[in-house]
Amino acid sequence: MIAWIQLDRATIPGDGGELRLKRRDNEYSIMLGSNELMNSRLSGSEEALATLGCKRIAGRKNARVLIGGLGMGFTLRAALGALADDAGVVVAELIPAVIDWARGPMADLHEGTLDDPRVTIHVGDVGALIRSKKAAYDAILLDVDNGPNGLTRASNDSLYNLKGLRAASAALRADGVLAVWSSAPDAAFTRRLREAGFAAEEVNVRANGKRGGARHVLWLATSSATGPSAV
Repeated sequence: MIAWIQLDRATIPGDGGELRLKRRDNEYSIMLGSNELMNSRLSGSEEALATLGCKRIAGRKNARVLIGGLGMGFTLRAALGALADDAGVVVAELIPAVIDWARGPMADLHEGTLDDPRVTIHVGDVGALIRSKKAAYDAILLDVDNGPNGLTRASNDSLYNLKGLRAASAALRADGVLAVWSSAPDAAFTRRLREAGFAAEEVNVRANGKRGGARHVLWLATSSATGPSAV
């Protein structure tokens, strides 16, 4: 069996631990301790996050999309494939090393998406970016941490609590879409989405798409022009 080789490591801001980038032949893995956060062989649910989220804003002129978390680039690549040439995509990535990995050892995996003229990379916390904007995006796609029950940073909870969801609602344009990836179901999060004024749908997807794999969950939540404002 081919052994894993560690290529790099990166500290997560805010005492979130350390990420390790590993490679085995043509396969990549990003680890947090003993937990595998991402694997290059398993892209189906991240791609579904983008395709299902962007499908709900299809046909909009100059659509603006915010992606929380670059990871291995599967969500970004699928979003670019689903969006028109006049769209704009902001990718917020907290850890600069993840961007370096995308341009370095995992460049072939990203397929030049970071150089697409529609893409802007924001190095920083996606939650802070959301809180700073009002009616700026048609869709917000969150593939941050492990979902509402995070592993890497306690501060990620502020994305998924009621105040964070209301901030996301305020950052969306009328009938905008908040799409959230998770490794597992969370009934309490579904209730919070609805309390924050979203019409929320929970969708089960497979880690490897049509080829199966672990079951993951997406929430597709549509904002209302009359929904609650951020507090």
